[in-house]
Amino acid sequence: MGTRERRLRELAEREQRFLDSAREQISEHGLLSLQMAKVARACDYATGTLYQHFASKEDLLLSICADQAEKRVESMARAARWDAPSRDRMIALVVADVLFAQRHPDHFRLAQYVTTEVIWRAASQKRRDAVLEAHGPIGELVSQVVQDAVDAGDVASFNLRPLEIAIGPWALSEGMHNLVHAEGVLDFYDLRDPYRLLLRHSHIHLNGLHWQPLSDPFDDEALTAQISHICATLFDDLCPEGTGYRYCSPH
Repeated sequence: MGTRERRLRELAEREQRFLDSAREQISEHGLLSLQMAKVARACDYATGTLYQHFASKEDLLLSICADQAEKRVESMARAARWDAPSRDRMIALVVADVLFAQRHPDHFRLAQYVTTEVIWRAASQKRRDAVLEAHGPIGELVSQVVQDAVDAGDVASFNLRPLEIAIGPWALSEGMHNLVHAEGVLDFYDLRDPYRLLLRHSHIHLNGLHWQPLSDPFDDEALTAQISHICATLFDDLCPEGTGYRYCSPH
């Protein structure tokens, strides 16, 4: 390894240390408590060294979001590449995202925060592009499942691009993540098992598209069996207790 390559590796490792430290601070003390000086000090570096990597706190926050997105992509890739009917793969994508949310709840709180106008516009274009690029593979994975469904005759194209068809399930998932991480909202309306509701409404939406085979979204036994099968087949390491049902509830 040459001097330049070694230097680049050292910079990447140091940047990852900063990201891990910042993520830990957010997890322990909340987003608003994050301070650049504390992040640098926790890594035994001067604050100026941290600013060599991230021009602002906003850049640091966006970089954490992009870094976590890679783990989200890995989880969803299992579902998208599953050798199963297209409708099962679409539901598996939802389950994958629910499991990711369970294991990384801070990601969705952070994602909501960094995409607010005040944070997003204060960050550099480089870091904004990095966030979008990190999430890009998710759209590609979902689009491929939809295209496979169209090719197999499971769903009509409606003269839409695959991602235009998938935007409904996408909106359902993102909306539910927002509700789950909006403090007090679900409790106020006494809404329980929000992620199970998400899976139920995902089936309702797919039925509305006449995505074959149609499924009864109100058959609780069938829904539980489907979740269990997906967890056992694709996410056994993430569902160590078996059925996977409790992983579709934040409680």
